[in-house]
Amino acid sequence: MPLSERQLAAFADKHAWRIPFDTSPRHLAGPGDARHVTHGLAAAGWSPTSDPLSAEIVLRSPDHRHSLQFDPQSATSAWWRLRAEPTGIEPGWYAEFGELVPAEILAGLTDALVAPAPAEPADPLPALEAAGWLIDGRGAAVSDPPGCRVERRSEKGDGTVPWREPDRASWHIEVRDHPGPFAAGPRIWHAWFDGNTPEHLVTAFITTLADSAPLQRGMYDRTAHHGVVQKPSPLTPEQVVEAHAARLAGIRRQTRVVRRQPEAVTPPAKESTTRSTARR
Repeated sequence: MPLSERQLAAFADKHAWRIPFDTSPRHLAGPGDARHVTHGLAAAGWSPTSDPLSAEIVLRSPDHRHSLQFDPQSATSAWWRLRAEPTGIEPGWYAEFGELVPAEILAGLTDALVAPAPAEPADPLPALEAAGWLIDGRGAAVSDPPGCRVERRSEKGDGTVPWREPDRASWHIEVRDHPGPFAAGPRIWHAWFDGNTPEHLVTAFITTLADSAPLQRGMYDRTAHHGVVQKPSPLTPEQVVEAHAARLAGIRRQTRVVRRQPEAVTPPAKESTTRSTARR
């Protein structure tokens, strides 16, 4: 279902009267507008499958393999859940994100998901090191100043699914309040990628997370922490709306190009008693 003119106008109406403020660091910017994520997927041809009168939103990809769920009434700390069903040649995978994850950071992942996968995906840690994060040499990185931690953890395969490697690496991201140099306060939001998540998607999320550029928030928008820094943005409200429209137009063009390419023949999916969507 393509985006309607009414939906685009509703986004423009909301942001046209808001004075944007540069908000940093971006991991504390707050959730922002979820339509950065949902509009991008809709522009790529994803369709809603949830009850339109429900607070829950479920979008599914045109091939029915991928789905994104947003549930603001979730009984857990995960409000966003992204799933991929297994195919005959690729494993299924699962990722989840907390309530206060900035929509623009999550959109960095979903934009990469609907784009062609790179031939050689990059490891996420060099992007963090280039952004000035502190790397401890054990697969973990901490923002400077502290507050956000990215960690790669090894997982042992259970041997029941033939496509899984014996050792896999899941990725854990946590943003916490840091009241002092030696204390870690309550968790603000988290992200978790299971060991089968394609590495280029993890890299896209972490690269967007580590970007030093501020995110734009309105004067009264919810942020994730009182320590966030805000100042008037050089962008006008009109430019914020235009940037959103230009991004969606780019996704539409990209989707049309991909659809014109010959489709690869995928073997039928194998049945498995193991699901890759297990939650923590």
